[in-house]
Amino acid sequence: MFRPLKLLLAAGGALALSGCQYHVLAPSGWVADQERNLLIISTVLMLIVILPVLFMSVYFPLKYRADRKDKSDYDPEWAHSTKLEFIVWGVPILIIIALGYYTAVYTHRLDPYRDLTHLDAGEPVEVQAVSLDWKWLFIYPDLGVASVNELAIPAGRPVNFSLTSSTVMNTLSIPALGGMVYSMTGMETKLHLIADEEGTYPGRSAHYSGPGFAGMTFDTLAMDEAGFEAWVEEARGAEPLTADSYLELEQPSMNVEPAYYGEVEEGLFDRIVEMCVEEGQVCMSHMMMTDMMGGGGLEGIADGAAYSYDHARSIDGFGNLVPRETPDYSAHGAGHDEGSEASHSADHGATHEEADH
Repeated sequence: MFRPLKLLLAAGGALALSGCQYHVLAPSGWVADQERNLLIISTVLMLIVILPVLFMSVYFPLKYRADRKDKSDYDPEWAHSTKLEFIVWGVPILIIIALGYYTAVYTHRLDPYRDLTHLDAGEPVEVQAVSLDWKWLFIYPDLGVASVNELAIPAGRPVNFSLTSSTVMNTLSIPALGGMVYSMTGMETKLHLIADEEGTYPGRSAHYSGPGFAGMTFDTLAMDEAGFEAWVEEARGAEPLTADSYLELEQPSMNVEPAYYGEVEEGLFDRIVEMCVEEGQVCMSHMMMTDMMGGGGLEGIADGAAYSYDHARSIDGFGNLVPRETPDYSAHGAGHDEGSEASHSADHGATHEEADH
């Protein structure tokens, strides 16, 4: 009677675990390998306490149960044991010291901002990653190509990531190659990874970012040099990535198939970070300079739309853009004459030129 039930439960467990991936414990890159080592060291050190506790939680209740026959070891006057105090306090202190040491060593060794030149693994590949709703854009600035939801890298060479986001915060995660780093609007973060061997490794956003989050995945293709060069040449045959095509790509979309761009407009990533890809938007560096100089005053109120970014990117619970009218700031710019208007246009043009460089 119970055998079919056990077989059914075993089959259900196997089915539930059939989709599990163990990249963290079977890494394919130097960074992930170091992280795996730290995970194992930490687990072993903690088991020094956990295993004896689990054993004693069963052994002592059985040995000293009330209905046992031999109670000659019962000592109602017992109150203290120096040996036990040394064990109870000394062992955890030594474990904490060891954990602190290894954590400090690996934290500095695996600093995501630290490059991998110490591996002497060849010339790094520069990749600018942008998290969009709900897809990933990868720009190769040195190669002049870009891809969506597909990351190609040469195996055995470091990859230097520069990350930012066009909307909400996301996390770039490729478990087989290493840890993860957040991408945030108006900020540029860094990550350095390497694939030790060829293969296809799954990547995704590891930070919930809205209704299309589940489909925000991509494949990391680690190839030999010939395969990577062939991939780049194939991508070069696609349409160029300009400011206009980027703004079209930036619109919310789910489960996007891989796509390629054969040419990338110069300075596009810098303008994405500066939040001024759209014509007429003031770059963040210019905003901060204006604030540092005391703000735009009453004359600057009429330029409010040029400083608005999130307003045009509001979405509903289904991932659709929420249509909103841009507030009319012109009525508040009574002191905004043609001279100040011309000055703002000149400053904005200069800002875009700076962002392009």
